[in-house]
Formats: sequence, structure tokens, C-alpha cells
Amino acid sequence: MPALPALLLLGSLFLCGRVEAQSSTTEMLKQAALQWKGPLPCDKWDCNCTFNRQRGCCCGANDFNQVEEDTFIRIKYLWHDISTLNERVQALTAGVKVAFKATIDPNIAVAIPGSTDRCFGPFNTNVPIPYATVTLNDGMGYNPSLGVFTAPCAGVYVFSITVYSSVEENKRLYHKVQLMLNANPTASVWENNREDGEDSATQVVVLELQRGDQVYVELVSGRKLCKYMDYNIFTGYILYPLFPLNYE
Repeated sequence: MPALPALLLLGSLFLCGRVEAQSSTTEMLKQAALQWKGPLPCDKWDCNCTFNRQRGCCCGANDFNQVEEDTFIRIKYLWHDISTLNERVQALTAGVKVAFKATIDPNIAVAIPGSTDRCFGPFNTNVPIPYATVTLNDGMGYNPSLGVFTAPCAGVYVFSITVYSSVEENKRLYHKVQLMLNANPTASVWENNREDGEDSATQVVVLELQRGDQVYVELVSGRKLCKYMDYNIFTGYILYPLFPLNYE
């Protein structure tokens, strides 16, 4: 009976190829395979699948194995590409940690003649405010000696200024502070009245900067900030960079 396994195998190969068999021949081969009592090249279910659906494990195992191998290789390369991309993102963003916070040093204030107030100003010209007490300076973009922030890379930045001033009772509260971008005013905080002796206000601004752009705060001529200098705060940080980055 050794011819029957050969017949079965021949039938499987015949049906798995592109040659069409007549239904009677197919049924004969199927019944011969299912009735065979000896060892088979595949289980009865597989053979039944081969004849009924013409795509059982006997015919499709090699293709399935190849698909599995191809999928594994693709996943392997995909994981490599993701890891490489992650390393590039880390390398690009590692240097984009830019943030600072600074306040006015109280020792910069001087006594105003005829008053007990100690103030910064007034001056006969606009003067950059040197926020010299620095508590944060990631990226080292802020220069406390000049009170100037220089953008280390192109990006969108957020800046805020908190302005505080206080004077004696019945004295004039008179100040104006403005945020400057490359010598151009972008926002301001001001007060000019005799109705209260102190005032505090905060201004927040979002600016798109190019590498090397400078942002600072200046006190307008003729105005002054008095008492509690450390209540005056200048902060900034990068919201997101503009690619490609250029640090050279």
C-alpha cells in the first residue's frame, strides 16, 4: 500500500498548484486520504482542509513560517528605527532646557532726598533693570550683570514681569516698566496716581525669537521703583524650539 501516501501527496501538490482538477478526481483522492490507515504526511484534519479549502497546513506551512520570519525581521528593524529616533530626539532636546528667574537686588535701591523711601530711579533716560539675584538659569541664557536674556536657539518663549512699588502715604506712585525685544517695547506695566501707596502687577508675553535675539526689561525715564525690590521678578522659558536647531 505504499502508493497511497504518494497518491495523497500528489493530490495535495496537485491541488495546491494552479492546475484545476475535476471534482470526481478530487473527491477520489480525498476519500483515499481519509480512509488510509497507515502514516500520513499530514493529519486527517489537515488533509480534509487541503481537499476542501485547498490551503491547509500541508500546503501553507512553509508560507506561514516565511510570513512569521519576515514579520519578525520587520519588527526588529522597526524597533531599531524607533530606538534611533528616540536617541536623536534626546540629542536634539537635551540642549533645549532654557529657563530663568531673577529678582532685583534690594541693595540697588538708594535713598530719595527728602523721603524715607529707597528707590531704583528716577533717571533721565530709559534704563535696563539689572535683575541680579538669579535663582534659576538653565541654559545660561540670562546675563544677571546686564539683565538681558539672549536666546540660545530659535523658538517660542514665554516671559513674565512682576512689577512692585510702594511709596509713603500721600506720595505719588509713579512707575512704568516695559519688556523689550531687541530695543523694541513689546509690553508694559505702569502706574501713575496718588490714590494708593503701593501697586503690583504682572504681565505675561509669548514671543517668537531667533537665535541671538535679546529680551530685557527697562525702567522708563523719570519713573521709579521703591521699597521691596525683591518683589520685582523677571522670568522666562522656552515653550518649544523651532527646528532645525542652530547653536553654532
